[in-house]
Amino acid sequence: MTTAEKDLNKDPKQIKIEHENHKLEKRLCRQVGQAIVDYNMIEEGDKIMVCMSGGKDSYAMLDILLMMQQRAPISFELIAVNLDQKQPGFPADVLPKYLAQVGVKFRIETQDTYSIVKDKIAEGKTMCSLCSRLRRGILYRVAGELGCNKIALGHHRDDILQTFFLNMFFGGKLKAMPPKLVSDGGDHMVIRPLAYVAEKDLERWSKVRQFPIIPCTLCGSQDGLQRQVVGEMLREWEKKFPGRIENMFAAMQNVVPSHLMDHTKFDFKSLVTTGVASEDGDKAFDHEEFPMASLPGMQVVSL
Repeated sequence: MTTAEKDLNKDPKQIKIEHENHKLEKRLCRQVGQAIVDYNMIEEGDKIMVCMSGGKDSYAMLDILLMMQQRAPISFELIAVNLDQKQPGFPADVLPKYLAQVGVKFRIETQDTYSIVKDKIAEGKTMCSLCSRLRRGILYRVAGELGCNKIALGHHRDDILQTFFLNMFFGGKLKAMPPKLVSDGGDHMVIRPLAYVAEKDLERWSKVRQFPIIPCTLCGSQDGLQRQVVGEMLREWEKKFPGRIENMFAAMQNVVPSHLMDHTKFDFKSLVTTGVASEDGDKAFDHEEFPMASLPGMQVVSL
């Protein structure tokens, strides 16, 4: 039986679902591929440690990177690494079974950071900061032992935006998660291949691929964290004003230092008049127009 004949025998709903899943796969691969190209994340001969938490984001990252490894014009190696932090009830067999099934090299590193965090952090206090520092140090060490020159983390577009607002609201900085950075010790390059990917697409892909998700019982179960609050704010904006998230994310890639206030990033003190018109100059007395099409959800008030 030909493919066309098989399709004729399929339920129309199933055909539509498969079509939508295929579109999602193409979008995910396109966005990850674009981020890799834009920031030169992966190069010929790279040995990449793919950090696996057992959550939807890291599963999706590995899944997409494996697909791209087959299609890419360059050769690079992937090694999946999971840090078993000895959290009570952690299903230690789930990830090894999955990683063996997909045929990727992997290493499970066992370190009891859970006991350290519970001992050092008072009940009810946020555990994320200490947990992250301990985890980061261990993963850097493992990357060195494995000979990996790059470390891939599963942070996505929404994580980056959340970090931007957290830094602005509580840290007084215009700062987010960079798509690429050098590790603390200067030995490894950290990359975020999912930088352009929306969380809702990762949630859909997780269901399509039926990843065996492992919930975080340490920080993931804490209520009222500021990141959760900011995440809910962004989701509410997206629901009420479709397109606003895309505009905010685009703004992070279109920074104009001369129109902000950081004198260490732009030399305001040395500004002089030149007598030459500049397209980039500030039209100080003009009323600035923001087309509603590009800023959905913004309310215009006439005074």
